[in-house]
Amino acid sequence: MTSLAGQGEYAGIRRCAAGAARILIVVAVGLYLTACAQTKAFVQSKDFERPSETVRVLLMPPDVELYELTTAGMLEPKADWTESAKTNVAYAFESILQERQANLLFYDSAAGKLAFDDAHLQAIKLHSAVGNSILLHKYLPQMALPTKKETFDWTLGEAATALRDTYDADYALFIHFRESFSSAGRATLIIVGALLGVGVRGGSQVGFASLVDLRSGDIVWFNRLASGTGDLRKADLARGASEKLLTEFPL
Repeated sequence: MTSLAGQGEYAGIRRCAAGAARILIVVAVGLYLTACAQTKAFVQSKDFERPSETVRVLLMPPDVELYELTTAGMLEPKADWTESAKTNVAYAFESILQERQANLLFYDSAAGKLAFDDAHLQAIKLHSAVGNSILLHKYLPQMALPTKKETFDWTLGEAATALRDTYDADYALFIHFRESFSSAGRATLIIVGALLGVGVRGGSQVGFASLVDLRSGDIVWFNRLASGTGDLRKADLARGASEKLLTEFPL
């Protein structure tokens, strides 16, 4: 099957998940961003170990969106930045996982028009919603759910079956990035605010990745990356962010 890099057929899927994307951006504001990238991973079970046999991992198309942060604090989507970043992230994850000897499969929308398969679309949309819920309830202490404080038991349920049946894969790896850059006006406002002792939010980079067991639908590993800096438009920085996001990856 063809590589993820360079595929341009996923705009429809991204639009369907636009509502969840906006939620992620709001959550990102409260993630205590610093100049240094921060990661924090969760696993479903501390006893989880890499299977001894060869496992087939389906690498899903990266869900990436880039924005410009205007003077007024609005996020303006930038399509050209997004396409460049998406390509860089796809290449980065592909090369990193191949270096780790992963047996990779690639979600290919050209094969049988899979991008229009309702079952696949539902799995992708559900993952976006569940991923944002994890960010909200596992990474913000004040939003923790009483029944999930000490556990990590999130799942896509039967929605994952369609991906397993189509690709005969054991796991699926989902990737999600949102990144924003301050406009010239916003940068000026940040400087003025600093002189007056007022903090003004600048651009940020937030991402998450999850490994889904396609037999059960369970999310067996999840990691979040949060940083006040970064630039996925540059291949080397996209590689660095991708490596950080794969911290404690179990396969």
